[in-house]
Amino acid sequence: MEVVSSIVSGAVVETGPPLCGSIYSTIKKIVKGPVQQLGVLEKKMKSLMDLRDDVAKEMEFAKREGKVIKSQATVWVGEVEELKRQCDQIQEAKSSRCFLSCITKRYRISREVPEHLKQIERLLEVGSSLAGSVAFNYSEVKAVEQIPGPSIKDQTASVSEDLDKVMTLLSEDKNRIIGIWGMGGIGKTNLVRNLNNKLLENNSNLRFSCVLWVTVSKNLDIKGVQMRIASRLLLNLEESSGADGMATQLHQRLKEERFLLILDDAWEKIDLDILGVPRPEDHSGGKIILTSRSLDVCRNMLTDVEVKMSVLRDKDAWQLFSRYARDVVSSDQIKPLAEAICRECEGLPLAIITVAAAMRGKTNPEVWKHALNQLRRSEPCAAGVEEKVYKHLKWSYDSLAGKDLKTCFLYCSLFPEDFSIKIDELVLYWLAEGLINDEEKYEDCYSRGISLIENLKDACLLEDGSYEGTVKMHDVVRDVSIWIASSTCIEDGSKSLVRSGKGLKEISAAELSNSLKRVSFMDNDLERLPDDESVIQCSEASTLLLQNNPRLDLIPERFLKGFEALRVLNISWTSIKSLPVSLLQLDDLRALLLNNCEYLEELPPLERLSRLQVLDLSCTGIRELPRGLEQLSNLRHLILRRTDEMKAVKGGVISKLSSLEVLDMSDSNYIWKVKGGVNEEEVCIEELQCLERLQFLAICLEWVPSHSCQDTIISLTNRLKGFQIAIVRPYHPYFIGKLYAPPNAERCIIMNEIDLSGGQIGWWLSIASYLDIISCRGLNEMLQDLVINSVGSFTYLKRFEIWDSSFQTGRCAAQYDLLPNLEQLILIRMSVESISELVNHLGLRLQRLKSIFLIGCSEMKYLLSLGNSIRTMPNLEVIDVSYCSNLEELFNYLPLYEINMAPDPITPKLQKLILRNLPILRNL
Repeated sequence: MEVVSSIVSGAVVETGPPLCGSIYSTIKKIVKGPVQQLGVLEKKMKSLMDLRDDVAKEMEFAKREGKVIKSQATVWVGEVEELKRQCDQIQEAKSSRCFLSCITKRYRISREVPEHLKQIERLLEVGSSLAGSVAFNYSEVKAVEQIPGPSIKDQTASVSEDLDKVMTLLSEDKNRIIGIWGMGGIGKTNLVRNLNNKLLENNSNLRFSCVLWVTVSKNLDIKGVQMRIASRLLLNLEESSGADGMATQLHQRLKEERFLLILDDAWEKIDLDILGVPRPEDHSGGKIILTSRSLDVCRNMLTDVEVKMSVLRDKDAWQLFSRYARDVVSSDQIKPLAEAICRECEGLPLAIITVAAAMRGKTNPEVWKHALNQLRRSEPCAAGVEEKVYKHLKWSYDSLAGKDLKTCFLYCSLFPEDFSIKIDELVLYWLAEGLINDEEKYEDCYSRGISLIENLKDACLLEDGSYEGTVKMHDVVRDVSIWIASSTCIEDGSKSLVRSGKGLKEISAAELSNSLKRVSFMDNDLERLPDDESVIQCSEASTLLLQNNPRLDLIPERFLKGFEALRVLNISWTSIKSLPVSLLQLDDLRALLLNNCEYLEELPPLERLSRLQVLDLSCTGIRELPRGLEQLSNLRHLILRRTDEMKAVKGGVISKLSSLEVLDMSDSNYIWKVKGGVNEEEVCIEELQCLERLQFLAICLEWVPSHSCQDTIISLTNRLKGFQIAIVRPYHPYFIGKLYAPPNAERCIIMNEIDLSGGQIGWWLSIASYLDIISCRGLNEMLQDLVINSVGSFTYLKRFEIWDSSFQTGRCAAQYDLLPNLEQLILIRMSVESISELVNHLGLRLQRLKSIFLIGCSEMKYLLSLGNSIRTMPNLEVIDVSYCSNLEELFNYLPLYEINMAPDPITPKLQKLILRNLPILRNL
């Protein structure tokens, strides 16, 4: 009645007929108005929610890129959500049964809806201005970064309990520095890795603004630790300011954060002041967790609490053992033996995993009995806690099949701690040492090397390195390997001296003895070498590694005389300017590696090194091939990458290397030519025909438009396993890049800045699996020639890459797919509206295409039109499009009358869709 009263009282001032009309009009607005207004509200709200979704997606994408979201965008989204809640209440009221009969509700809604419509208009205006600018163009430091490793869900109850304990200690304000200690291989790193990742999962309740993870390792490198912390904080340290200046910069930056610093694998006290980390007692926002094998390290770091990690309980140990040994332990005959072996491991996770993995798949009970007896008879060879780790890991070493595999394992310990070893380099070492049959082809040798590495990985003695194509040793496994190789425990009595990565400035001659088989001083700061042959007695040493000693500028004449049996000599990444003549006395030398000795301009005559198999002179200053090279009939690898000073190659030298299998001259200053294009003394491409064992080739070749070299090139490449030939203008060398190691070697042709209109390249495509066309003229004419003159498809070609070129449509198209096996298409700064122009011209069906990369194609409006010829790309996994400023959509369809049936899913196997800097993209 109050509502009706207010309506009538508003109309009593009217008199006569107008009175009834006013009351009727007002009541009519209440009765019918809300229904009409709610329809408008619903439409406007839908437009606002669509805009909200677009802005939210943009914010999410910006977050994934690490950018800082503008507070205006966050506030706007919140206001939209609140308005949506209010509008939802109105819609609920409309849906109620009493809405039509309840004049009170209808009157209230008639008052609220106009206000909401005003709010929607305002938010639409603000939201439109936000589109495309929800974040700042700089990155935000991530609070926590995922550390790869097994999830806590897949591990034992012991690990979960330890994690809960540390999490509780971390939440207590009194615990500013927490030390986690225990024997090697007990799982300290695994524990703090899971702690880091759990903090990431609970990011919303995180009390720290950033969690920083740093692996310290045995040889403390303060600068390296500083740089890793700075990198995580997106801080550019000024190295020119010196150690104190860098520490000051880091300290100032960390004072701004509520940080948790995890220092993993500390072997000695770390001075926080020198490092530049605020002391937690002086900076209430900071905490530190460190892991170490030593309680003394924790005490010296003034930890507030120490957590000793215990070995696994019997139940958890058996669970872990069973997981790695698998189903074989369920056998009634083997299970008691397996349980006894597990008990011998005494709950040490690394030992359990290693032993169980070694026994996996062995179904004969006698083998298990023998293994148990070996473990029980093993005598400790080192004092202290680590002797038990060594005992178990040495048993794993003893169980390796064959002496060569054991030696290959020990060889890996020559490299520094936490060092990622290149697999292809490791295989070359083993080949030179005779651990792999050198009578086999390199391709077979490489396969054998990979097999050995996989065996070591299966035994948990090697693991994947930090980047693809590398392996590394767990630090405990490496310690055991060094202990084995430097003691009398080794079967043949030969020892290794490993001093890699120690920061040494000189070598103690007293450490060099005739009992040594392998010596490593790589990755140090050596300034000079001993120069007294009477005290250098390493007559049995077969490997000497001196690489990455940048201050070393001289190899004394008498130094190498003490290493007369060397098979492997690596002096790469040093500052030497010459090599001593005593090098020529190394009659058994198989591998001489001198890459990145940039001051090295000349070598002594090499004819006496008749057994040399590998010669690496990459990135040196040599101007011509070494004298006597043509007499090295056993040379298999000649690597001359980035020899910028190489001016000439004499004819009749390389052609005499009858055993040569790999010739890599990528990015060399020397350009090969066909016969007739060189003077009589210079080498020509035809000479390579003489190398019957050649398998892999990387060279720059001068462009010849005619077919004069076609037969030679085809004949040569047909018998190669892989090649990379850069076809260039005269005096225009081009970087090819590292020659792919088998079995990933490809048949790659790179055409760089040449005129394609004057010659036919169909025969090049017939031999290539990769074709890169870079900044070439005459692309239209070349492609037209392919369409008109090709007699079949180019079935080898898997990758097609075009840079800085334009393509015009309107020419005749191929009647069949010229590239039926194409897997990767890369277009960089191409002038096309769509790749459909290229696709249609070459008749491509894209049925095997796996990835598309487009960069800087500013005229492109859409990626591809789908129609009769292409309806789906069934194997496409990656679409990566960047900086295509006019791209409006990825896929569009031809008119339906051109399509005979409904389209299939376009990309059923798509795994990655990467879109960057596409300002007008409106539709996928």
